[in-house]
Amino acid sequence: MKVLLLNGSPHEKGCTYTALSEAAGALEAGGIETEILWLGRSAGIGCMGCGACAKLGKCVVDDAVNTAAEKARECDGLIVGSPVHYASASGQATGVLDRLFISAGAALRYKPGAAVVSARRAGTTAALDQLNKYFMINQMPVVSSRYWNMVHGSSPEDVMKDEEGIGVMRTLGHNMAWLLKCIAAGRESGVPEPVQVPPARTNFIR
Repeated sequence: MKVLLLNGSPHEKGCTYTALSEAAGALEAGGIETEILWLGRSAGIGCMGCGACAKLGKCVVDDAVNTAAEKARECDGLIVGSPVHYASASGQATGVLDRLFISAGAALRYKPGAAVVSARRAGTTAALDQLNKYFMINQMPVVSSRYWNMVHGSSPEDVMKDEEGIGVMRTLGHNMAWLLKCIAAGRESGVPEPVQVPPARTNFIR
């Protein structure tokens, strides 16, 4: 089993990476393979609503989104990490996730997901709420820890001093490893996937 961790920070090895690395270490200790994918600094373009992905099977903008989509098809779980910018996820994370879930959401359905945020001080709970909604609209079990999935600090060294935050990251990794094994055991024992209810689109204005 494998978990893909997306680093939505403009800094490849900054605070967000530090938090993700702690979660990844706990997953690895539980026998789960991990990969941290940095989204880069130029992948923040949002979805244009062109619909081309429905025909091409991938986003028309060929950048980190399509790389993440390929890896999403192979992974068993997803963790998204982002710094907090104005009480929201970064532009990189938001742009990539908008296009990833439109073009390859089916590849992530029923796979456990979790969000991790990093901030100097505040805005973390709003950013977590934003990120968790991607999982919730895509029928993905949301993995929790023993507190909200956040770390605090202005540098990786500061983050490592946030003992509670580091513990939360490690607990998150252990919890996801446990859930992945439960899902695998369920499949082996013949538990089917949930029944799909036919979708209905109801407009509020008629």
